[in-house]
Amino acid sequence: MVLYDRDQLLKLLKIMENTTLFENFTTHDFFSNQSGVARPSTTDILLRFEPYSVYIDRIVSPIWYIIGLFGNPISAKVWLGRKSRKNSSAIYLGLLAIVHMFQLIIHFLFVELTYTWDIPTNDKPVLCETLNVLSIIPQYLAPLLVLGFTVERYIAVCHPFKKETFCTVHRAIIVIACLTALSVGFACVQADLWKYYPDYKKCFAKAENQEFQTIWTAITEIMFFLVVPLCVLMFNILVIREIKRITSHGPAVTAGGSQTSTVTLLSVSFYFICTLLPASVVYAIQNEMPNGKLKNLQSLELIATDPVWLSFFTYIAIRKVVEEICLSNSACYFFIYYITGKYYRQQVNSFLGIDKCCRRFSDKDSTLSSEKTKYSLVSTNGNGMHATQI
Repeated sequence: MVLYDRDQLLKLLKIMENTTLFENFTTHDFFSNQSGVARPSTTDILLRFEPYSVYIDRIVSPIWYIIGLFGNPISAKVWLGRKSRKNSSAIYLGLLAIVHMFQLIIHFLFVELTYTWDIPTNDKPVLCETLNVLSIIPQYLAPLLVLGFTVERYIAVCHPFKKETFCTVHRAIIVIACLTALSVGFACVQADLWKYYPDYKKCFAKAENQEFQTIWTAITEIMFFLVVPLCVLMFNILVIREIKRITSHGPAVTAGGSQTSTVTLLSVSFYFICTLLPASVVYAIQNEMPNGKLKNLQSLELIATDPVWLSFFTYIAIRKVVEEICLSNSACYFFIYYITGKYYRQQVNSFLGIDKCCRRFSDKDSTLSSEKTKYSLVSTNGNGMHATQI
């Protein structure tokens, strides 16, 4: 049997705290009456019994980071450009790109390094509370921004006479400021739920706030990750019904603006719903997924024969796949904009120099075509066909 020290056990308990938010124990309580014990490490458990949960995280997440850190700055530049920002919806999309870029950076520094590569970044005073707050702000703000421009599109399409009153850049900025303040306010509660413990040199959830944390987490997750997506879905259905009614009597042009912009916003909204709702469901059922008793685990062999632990690890693997799908929501809007938005596509092509490359190839093709016209085929005394320059 391999003995594991306190620090390795801390890693195991840490990932279990991160995976099950509604546990009836805390790491602080667990160590209050114990010193060194024989326990398997995080890497031993996950790589031996559910290695895919680690491999998926280490392979897929960097792909989203690369795509998001490339596409989100471009999206912010296009939507917040001089011409685009005259449209209120572009303000929402531009800020959403900034929020997603910030979310990917925080996800890498806080979640990826700490829980996937065992490189703790929050196990320091102040950083413990700060990173927990910063990691939550974009998770709350992004759904609210999607809801914001979805409601705006609903007003523009279904109530076109109120568009000039409610769908303005000035009002969009005010709404965004309010949504940001709301997200920051809710996120700041995390600072009171986490604490750095010098004795263990680790960042843990406060033991004395466990009951409040459970209730608070349940309320906020239902609010931001279930109610908000369902509201977005409801408004999208109303918009689609109205568009269908309008287009059944004439040309496919919506009362609230161009069909292209409506398609873009609807595509973003539905992609948001499809990636966030499954994650909400997975998080909602985690309280019903029992894990093995930590105090009775002494070796990897005991875990291998525990059906409760094996079932729990299967849940972790499924949840990890859903989490990666959800993370793509912060990276892949670039493709939606590029495919559905003509103006966005033109701006990106111009910014990346794609138009210049296309012109060069076009110029070469026209040059070759003109060169070919200088030649013609003529017959000479029946001896066959010869190429002769004119």
